[in-house]
Amino acid sequence: MAVAPASVRQHESVTHAVDGDRLAALGGLIAAGGVAILSGAGLSTESGIPDYRGPTGLARRAQPMTYQTFTGSAAARQRYWARSHLGWRHIARAEPNRGHLAVAELERRGQLTGIITQNVDGLHQAAGARQVTELHGSLSRVRCLGCGQRTPRADLDQRLHAANPGWDELPGQLNPDGDAFLPDRAEARFQVVDCTACGGVLKPDVIFFGENVPRTRVDECYTLVTGSRALIVLGSSLSVMSGYRFVRHAAKLGLPVVIVNHGPTRGDPDALFTVDAPLGRTLSALIA
Repeated sequence: MAVAPASVRQHESVTHAVDGDRLAALGGLIAAGGVAILSGAGLSTESGIPDYRGPTGLARRAQPMTYQTFTGSAAARQRYWARSHLGWRHIARAEPNRGHLAVAELERRGQLTGIITQNVDGLHQAAGARQVTELHGSLSRVRCLGCGQRTPRADLDQRLHAANPGWDELPGQLNPDGDAFLPDRAEARFQVVDCTACGGVLKPDVIFFGENVPRTRVDECYTLVTGSRALIVLGSSLSVMSGYRFVRHAAKLGLPVVIVNHGPTRGDPDALFTVDAPLGRTLSALIA
């Protein structure tokens, strides 16, 4: 069973600790090395990508696409791709923020065992991180449900652009899933394209609601956490079991868990302590 360093143990009674004390404790935990990171949508909000449940959350307005709906309805796929094609321009142009850069720097310093991200925006890698497990996949890839071929999203973007001239000029507000709101059912005139290899249905290479994360990927994440000295959660409410299970796993092993997030999370009872503060500023302070 792992034992937290003294700089953290002295903060185990944190009900009355001030944020400065918690930041110092977090710094001590990271300095000891062997830290696994679990990141969520809250880490990318400072890059202009909204989340579902945090201060910028759009859960009340954005209805996420489910795997069952996507695979069961051509109209649903048309609606999805019409909105996703519009939203992709925002994702593709997004830049890593101070939080992503700080995590990449911690990896460069050898203080991390790896990064598990629930995000599908690729911003950890854009910031320079290399040991990244994309738990829910990536919007930068497309997978054919027929032949299984994976292709770059940029290639599909060019094909959809050619099939739908003028679509990029439509207004659209970005959703957490990387698609966009469209006015007046404009998606009804959107032209969907299929796999160039077999003519099959194309799907973004991400895990939709109602779809299971591949078991091998889950096992890799469990192994990463097991081999770490601590788990730090960045910007996740942990409302979905997909990510929360790793917090439970760490707690079961006796590993210290620290959560940095705006607002309460499902994992707070499992945490050694929490830090309720902006991620970019907090993480930048840690590496300074």
